[in-house]
Amino acid sequence: MTGTVTAVTGVAVALPGADGPRALLHPAVPGADPVDPAVLIGRKGLRFKDRATQVGLHLGYAALTDAGLLADGATTLPAERIGVVVSSNLGNVDTVCRAVETIAKESTSALSPMDTPNASSNIIASETAIRWGLRGPNLTLCNGRSSGLDALRWARLLLAGGRADHMLVIGVEPDNEMTRRLVGGPVADGGAALVLSRTPAGPVRALLGPAVRTADPAAVAAELTARAPGGRLWLTADGRPAPEGARPLDLTGHGELSGAHGVVQCAAAVGWFAEGQPGPAYVQLGTTGLALLAPGETA
Repeated sequence: MTGTVTAVTGVAVALPGADGPRALLHPAVPGADPVDPAVLIGRKGLRFKDRATQVGLHLGYAALTDAGLLADGATTLPAERIGVVVSSNLGNVDTVCRAVETIAKESTSALSPMDTPNASSNIIASETAIRWGLRGPNLTLCNGRSSGLDALRWARLLLAGGRADHMLVIGVEPDNEMTRRLVGGPVADGGAALVLSRTPAGPVRALLGPAVRTADPAAVAAELTARAPGGRLWLTADGRPAPEGARPLDLTGHGELSGAHGVVQCAAAVGWFAEGQPGPAYVQLGTTGLALLAPGETA
């Protein structure tokens, strides 16, 4: 558990039918067109990239720009003080499976030299850092349901430890034949990104409040409400009843969010605060929880 408060200074959302945090407060749009990263960042550099990496680049650009850390494709502050944490459980699984199938049917000599680099487990984070010139800490988490919230936790720890002044946290998952086979249904095909800062360069969108990890999912809400009472928004995915006075919000209508889930939930909380609503907002995924505060609030 941690009680450290960290500022959210940038936010981006890229999901079919939802291009901003406020859109997450409304039901998912059935049949909405998939996100086209080329519209925002151009087609240069997207060729031969897997879908998750393409959307990750889109999210990184949008969130960094929103935080005032990127202008005209270049960082506005020292690049070595800006890092990246990505959460993606399914990310490049289509590339990996395609490579394994090619090796099994033919040999390693049949692998495409343009496709092979995309098999790296850290490809989204590394490509984001290369494309936008970020030279701070760089890592990927893919540890299941809590992965998105864990990515925020690791970014927060890196800030608290002085390893960076700003951390870009991206949660992204692709929708394709392979990912659908793995999860048994549609995948969200997108995600969200947040910029966490210990020295805000611009407006503060939200604050990360108390974080909780317990052995019992039922204890998460009790712990969060005890440490940050009076919450008005309850973001969960397992149907648990909302704390008294809090509006429940389930984002699973967008499809399987997997490793992007926690980051998308936090982006929805930012949208809640942007509507002028008070905090705290509670986020829970299994045994992991987080309270977000509106700018100026304290836990």
